[in-house]
Amino acid sequence: MLLLLLPATQALTQSLNTGNGIISFRSDAPLELITASSNEIRGKLDTSKKIFAFSVKIKSFNGFNSPLQKEHFNENYMESNKYPDATFSGKIIEDIDFSKNGTFTLRAKGNLIVHGVPQERIIKSTITISNGKVQIKSNFTVQLSDHNIPIPKVVHEKLASEISVEVTADMK
Repeated sequence: MLLLLLPATQALTQSLNTGNGIISFRSDAPLELITASSNEIRGKLDTSKKIFAFSVKIKSFNGFNSPLQKEHFNENYMESNKYPDATFSGKIIEDIDFSKNGTFTLRAKGNLIVHGVPQERIIKSTITISNGKVQIKSNFTVQLSDHNIPIPKVVHEKLASEISVEVTADMK
């Protein structure tokens, strides 16, 4: 749903691209647990400028508890025909030497756009660098109200107002 992440619209130099990745979300409401994921996350990371852009197609999420639930997710809540992507793009706050192997915690500041609504966010991530390959892992939450995604009263016990998101992306 959110996902996270961003359209690569900027011209990036010295960039790493997603080789593979997965974004998943979890809605843990009192009466229902909903999970879905997508392995269609796309992104770029310019290590010299410390800028990034990631995106995911909303319709690429699979899982859910039923086909009808996926249909409602796309049509009623995410309006994926009108807002086909969730994106996150911005800049890495910390200085990091991408030529050195290791695991580092950093913060990414940028615009998270879900359901067509941008929100400036700082999202903490763990980056593991190994021989020029970079793996990014991040966990964060998204408030549906921040992105104008309504929860009808009839389903408020089945759909959480805060969604947990997990992203793992391998960059090369």
